[in-house]
Amino acid sequence: MSLYTISQASAEVDLTPYTLRYYEKEGLLPGVKKDSAGRRNYQADDIQRIGFIKCLKGTGMSLKQIKEYGSLYAQGKKKFEERNAMLESHKAKILLEIKTQKKYLKMVEAKIQMKI
Repeated sequence: MSLYTISQASAEVDLTPYTLRYYEKEGLLPGVKKDSAGRRNYQADDIQRIGFIKCLKGTGMSLKQIKEYGSLYAQGKKKFEERNAMLESHKAKILLEIKTQKKYLKMVEAKIQMKI
C-alpha cells in the first residue's frame, strides 16, 4: 500500500498542502491517517477522493454540497439513490453550463472572423 506525504499528495492532485489541510478541517477528507509524529499519510483512496472533490468543485459544486455528498457516500449503499440523484442534478447543471459556454464561444469566434 502506497502512502503519500502531504507534499506528494498535493503534487499528485495539483492542489496546495494548505488546500488539503483546509478540506480536512472542513470535513471533506475525514479519516486521513497520521503517523506517530502527526504527519499526514494519504493513501491511494484518499488521492482518488481528492481528485473527485477537485472535479466536483471545478464543475461548480459548492464545498457544502461536496461535504453532503461525502456524508452520503460514507453511509454506503443505503444512500446510493440520494447520492446518484445529487450527481444527476449536478450533471444537468454542467451540461447547461457547457451549452451556454458553446454559445459564447460561437459569438467570440464570429467576432474573430469579422477581423475588424
